[in-house]
Amino acid sequence: MLTTGLSEPAREDLCADAVVWASQHGLVYGAGRADLPAALVHAPLAVFPVAYPKASYVKAQAAMPIFNLLIDRISRDSAYLQQTLAPAAEFDDFTANLLRIHQETLSLRETRADKQLTLGLHRSDYMLDELSNTLLQVELNTIASSFGCLSTLMTQLHHYILQRAGCSDQEVQRLPHNQVTADLTSAMAAAVKAFKVNDAVMVMVVQPNDNNSYDQQWLQTVLWEKHRVRTLRCTLTQIAKEAELHESSGRLTIWGRTVAVAYLRAGYAPEHYPTAVEWQGRKMLEQSNAALCPSVAYQLTGAKKIQQDLAAGNTLERFLSADEAKLMRKCFAGLWSLDNLEDPETKKVLKEVREHPERFVLKPQREGGGNNLYGQAILDRLKDPKGLAAFILMQRIRPPINRCLMIREGSSFEVDSLSELGIFGAFLSQGSEVLINKQAGHLVRTKAASSDEGGVAAGFAVLDSPSLQD
Repeated sequence: MLTTGLSEPAREDLCADAVVWASQHGLVYGAGRADLPAALVHAPLAVFPVAYPKASYVKAQAAMPIFNLLIDRISRDSAYLQQTLAPAAEFDDFTANLLRIHQETLSLRETRADKQLTLGLHRSDYMLDELSNTLLQVELNTIASSFGCLSTLMTQLHHYILQRAGCSDQEVQRLPHNQVTADLTSAMAAAVKAFKVNDAVMVMVVQPNDNNSYDQQWLQTVLWEKHRVRTLRCTLTQIAKEAELHESSGRLTIWGRTVAVAYLRAGYAPEHYPTAVEWQGRKMLEQSNAALCPSVAYQLTGAKKIQQDLAAGNTLERFLSADEAKLMRKCFAGLWSLDNLEDPETKKVLKEVREHPERFVLKPQREGGGNNLYGQAILDRLKDPKGLAAFILMQRIRPPINRCLMIREGSSFEVDSLSELGIFGAFLSQGSEVLINKQAGHLVRTKAASSDEGGVAAGFAVLDSPSLQD
């Protein structure tokens, strides 16, 4: 967008301006330097927003409250979660451990079901499919949905850059309002308030030395400044070793403070549980009466296998009305189970995969970017049928290609790119009563068209904003 009309000096000036603005306003990332742990660098970013169809953006926003409800209803159906994920758990220790905790704490959760607070801060990710001209869901994230606060700042940065570039007011107004930071922190604060214990805190469960800690710390800063809610940052190891669980009441305390909310920005990948101690910490959270974001049930609901199963048959109608299910199905890409390789439908799609692997993605039960298989890597994995039940097969979405001027660590470059839209959702319930259910702003990640993966934290993409086009 706009890059073709810029002289080289003007382009360099705007790039330098973008880096300065990002650094001044907290649009930053840990530099990852062992010799200087506090070193910062601006977040990877697109200098100009990407053109995006307004109708698709509005559709994604409208779907988010229904996805919030869907996640909550699935999470309450323990039998469905256990049955659907059992084939994946047979070959995936991570999923098996989550299911074990879910099963071991089931009776305890049921005794508290009427008054238990549950907080969901989700994100549904989409790509435009150019061939069908439809918006299709890539995945539904129920744990550690990141970059919300930095995305709020990206919208502000693009307002500034468009004005600096001399764009019209009409062009600037194509940037939709983006309230992620405000909406997420309001939901967190509401959960703490509903817990009804004076001076209770939110615990943010983090990884040691996370480069994306500044996106997280925006939440705790705003929670304190706007809501006077204190946040304690701790690891799963610290919870296991330093927290105390009062079994009769379920009250969890750490460092002398009662925990009202546990918000996980860690715990979504096997490497976050290097020993049994971390799993002990996770189970302590699940045994507590704190509002968990997410609970193990919410995390399991976000598994790729659940995403695939929802797209099959009439599973959606188990949880949604017919009209809601119809709307959700319009968002689904092609998804196939690999539980039974002798199934005629599975055989048919695998034949197509072997002939045209470029049309598919093979996805494991993983979050965080960098885990999917493409092209020849799919064919290589299919040679060994053992453990394929831990994967799902997905139609590869082919979005339109745009030119993008990117900046990473101060260096600018222009590439053909693809963009992915994420819509955040906030959901809070107490027992069966829904207290908050809303869409909560957006994230756009743009990557080079030559890249298969798309995670910013994993080093594949930059942060972006949508410029809505009629």
